[in-house]
Amino acid sequence: MTPHDPDAPRGVILMLHGGQQRSHDPVQNKNSSWWRMALMARSLTPFAEEHDLALMLVQYRKRGWNNETDPDPVQDARFALAEIARRYVDLPIVVVGHSMGGRTACRIADGDDVVGVTALAPWLPEGEPTTAMAGKQLRVIHGTRDRWTSAKWSRDFVERCQGFAASATWTAMPGVGHFMLRRVGKWNRFVEDSVSDIFGLSLQKGAPTEGTP
Repeated sequence: MTPHDPDAPRGVILMLHGGQQRSHDPVQNKNSSWWRMALMARSLTPFAEEHDLALMLVQYRKRGWNNETDPDPVQDARFALAEIARRYVDLPIVVVGHSMGGRTACRIADGDDVVGVTALAPWLPEGEPTTAMAGKQLRVIHGTRDRWTSAKWSRDFVERCQGFAASATWTAMPGVGHFMLRRVGKWNRFVEDSVSDIFGLSLQKGAPTEGTP
C-alpha cells in the first residue's frame, strides 16, 4: 500500500503494522493491527505531501512473528526495503512500526538506507538484540497502561542502545494503553515530529561542513 508516491521524493517513510506472536493466517484488511496502521498512514499523508516524502505501508503475508531465526514480518520488511532501494536509489528511509511492527523495525534498522526508527508501543521482549541500531536514530513512545507490550522493556531497549546508536530516546504517554485508540492526535504528532527530526539529523550528518566544497 502506497498512500503517497511523489515524482521526486526526498525520503521514504516505511510503515509496519502489528500482529501476533504466532499465526500463519494471512493478513487481511479487516485485521485490527492492519487497519490501525492504515488509518495512521492516511492521517500522515498530508505531512508526507508537504515534505515530499514517499509513504508506504507493508502488509505482511502472515499475521505472526512465528520464529526467532528468521521471523516472517522481518522477511517481508526486508523485501520492502529492497524494493524501495530499487525504486528510489539512495534515498533515506525512516521505519515506523507499531507493536510487532516496532520490533520488526528495530530488526531491519541495519538496512543500508535506513536512517532511523520510530517505534510505537513496540513489542521488545527482555534481551531483544540491539545490534541493528548501531549508528541509527531511535525514537520510542509507550503508553504507561499498556498491558499487551512492556513499556519497561522498551525503555530498557532504548537505554541499551544509547552509546552506539546515533541517538535513542524514550517517551512515556501517561494513562494510555496499547492500541492507539486514545489520544490519536498525539500518536500522529509523535510520528511527524520524530520523522522530521530523524530526517533532519541525517541530512545534517551528510551535509558538507563550512568551507568544504
